[in-house]
Amino acid sequence: MDNAARGQEVLWNAEYIKVLLVNFMIFFSFMLLTPLLPVYLYEEFHADKDTIGMVLFGYSILALLARPFSGFLADSFPRKQVVLVSLVVFTFFFVGYLAAGTLLLFAVVRTLHGAPFGAVTVSNTTLAIDVLPSSRRTEGIGFYGLSNNIASAISPSVAIWIYHATHNFQLLFWIAMLTSVAGLLIAATIKVPRRELVKGKQTISLDRFFLTRGWSAAITMVCFSFSYGVVTTYLAIYGKDRLGIDGGAGLFFLLLSLGLILSRLVGNRSLRQGHISQSAAVGVCISAVGYLLFAAVPHEVGYYGAALIVGLGNGRMYPAYQNMFVNMAEHSQRGTANSSILVAWDVGVGLGILLGGVVAEHFGYTPAFFVAWGVNVAGALGFFIHTRRDFERKRLR
Repeated sequence: MDNAARGQEVLWNAEYIKVLLVNFMIFFSFMLLTPLLPVYLYEEFHADKDTIGMVLFGYSILALLARPFSGFLADSFPRKQVVLVSLVVFTFFFVGYLAAGTLLLFAVVRTLHGAPFGAVTVSNTTLAIDVLPSSRRTEGIGFYGLSNNIASAISPSVAIWIYHATHNFQLLFWIAMLTSVAGLLIAATIKVPRRELVKGKQTISLDRFFLTRGWSAAITMVCFSFSYGVVTTYLAIYGKDRLGIDGGAGLFFLLLSLGLILSRLVGNRSLRQGHISQSAAVGVCISAVGYLLFAAVPHEVGYYGAALIVGLGNGRMYPAYQNMFVNMAEHSQRGTANSSILVAWDVGVGLGILLGGVVAEHFGYTPAFFVAWGVNVAGALGFFIHTRRDFERKRLR
């Protein structure tokens, strides 16, 4: 009897692996720059914290605006074509970083870069679902995020090592662009199974752009990503100015990603057994502890300990939430489901970057991190009070 007959279809097929590699390249190139952009803006353009927050907030706005349309495109057109076009544009904007000689021009390039980033992450995630066997889909979605996590573990450390060795941001921009090109070449080789495109539905309707059934999960996700946006954006400057940790962001992201990877590996068994809301509950509680530690202990122990704990929490929470959105959506709304969770994530991260910068500038880093923790706790309460039951009522499979 073959594997399929026994209900054990092959998870790690060649096309799924290619999609994972493309996702790795996207996030490696993006995360290579993310932890050092505040430092770059401060050193190159002498920007203050408010200005840094405004500049970095711009990409979140464009990514946010692009994601709902990306979900619609991924459901309405061949997904591989959507991925390829998005990747070409995503790669092109790295050239803009190399050419930007003023703060205003850099802000424009960074803001516009959010649109193709939003589009390619939605379309590639949806492509991963297409190439997964149906019996392994829940598990596969969980493992898909590992490619993000491994990229997030490696690229910030590589970036910070290169920066300290060369103090050359232009080199980082080149590496990011070439990594994106590699992802584009891999994406071009992916073979996608045929599927019927969405037809016969009104194109202008809210549920084609946002999964309205998932509104409760989206609101709580905004709270969780708000905290993530505050901490990960300002941790490099905070570590250097307040704790005297020079280059500590690399180890922070390494520990964060280690926690994410370990948690996903352990949590995937729970997802495979269908315990989606239970897995999310565990992750939500662990993350809240991590953000409290970061805010309450201004020391290396709190700095690095929080990285591991937040990683362990988010590694359980995020894939569970992603499965929640997918399981509340019709098969014809996979792109919409994926865009919806990413829209919620972007809203929270963007608000965290913007408001975190304002609070840090006027009140200090510690109050900003306590605000991040408070918003995270509000999201956790919302999950236990309403979101968990709402998902169990609305899940389709």
